[in-house]
Amino acid sequence: MILVTGGTGLVGAHLLYQLSLTNDKIRAIHRKNSNLKAVENVFSYYTDNSKKQFQKIEWIEADIIDVSSLEKTFKDITHVYHCAAIVSFDKKDYQQMRKVNIEGTANMVNFSLANQIEKFCFVSSIATMEKKVHLPSSNLEVSREETEKHYKILIDETNEWNTETNNYGYAITKYGAEMEVWRATQEGLDVVMVNPGVILGSGFWHNGPGELFTKFYNEFKFYTEGMTGFVGVKDVAKTMIQLMNSTIINERFILVAENSTFKNLFFKIADAFGKNEPSVKVGETLSNIAWRLEAVRNFFTGKSPLITKHSASASLSKYQYSSEKIKNALNFEFEELEVTIKDVCNDFLKDI
Repeated sequence: MILVTGGTGLVGAHLLYQLSLTNDKIRAIHRKNSNLKAVENVFSYYTDNSKKQFQKIEWIEADIIDVSSLEKTFKDITHVYHCAAIVSFDKKDYQQMRKVNIEGTANMVNFSLANQIEKFCFVSSIATMEKKVHLPSSNLEVSREETEKHYKILIDETNEWNTETNNYGYAITKYGAEMEVWRATQEGLDVVMVNPGVILGSGFWHNGPGELFTKFYNEFKFYTEGMTGFVGVKDVAKTMIQLMNSTIINERFILVAENSTFKNLFFKIADAFGKNEPSVKVGETLSNIAWRLEAVRNFFTGKSPLITKHSASASLSKYQYSSEKIKNALNFEFEELEVTIKDVCNDFLKDI
């Protein structure tokens, strides 16, 4: 039997549908008061018979940070997909992220070891990848600012963690989770790890990347010319399943379909909706003003900031990621970004 954590999130929900096509025994963890209807809605994007597919999932109430609740979830489990995590760039969420992302992952691998799980798949992030480049000819380490001016940054799985350049809460906690997973490999657990870029997929329109589609349907006016890696959630789910069904163990893989500027992405979303393209370019000055104003608003209202210092900086940074390792390992071809965007926009229009 397969166990999935984070099944009520974007990756987990799409993964559950893909698994339901070929597996009869699937168990998924959900927390009390979680929205299972949102998961069934994700199934409806794929098929008119979504209820039948959804009913293949055995849902069990548990929490990855509650050890006692996990004991019952591992009965008869052979394979684990660990997708659950908190994603936030708000400083006030840091301690909770440590608890869920690091301690929760430690609990999952410990139970997997104790129950002699055959294989464990962990969803990490490109946030844990080192963002500096080393030049072999001069043996010099080049800063982000210098590199963006003179060199093309192409990040792959050999880029090791560096606290100096990955010193924000989410990255720290995902790296901590990775260390728990690698520790488990030393204790005998067979593991595969994926590090997706920004994941685009249907559903959950009011948080995470899904909120991008809501914003640009409502003709959001701003864009930046930063660059990062993007990938469709369907491809994330497919590669995870293929890796779990392969003989590959104890390896990690970047999942990026295409490196794109935010401007290009935002324009494509607006075009797919037939809406006006964003017209206000946000540079460093405007970005710095925005996150500082949000910090003041957060101080007085207690509401989570819409823009943080890190997210403002990230929106201007220019990083490119290589997916050659996963392409070669599985002979995998990613869906083109434009196709992914059109499909997600079509699903969005069905829901409004």
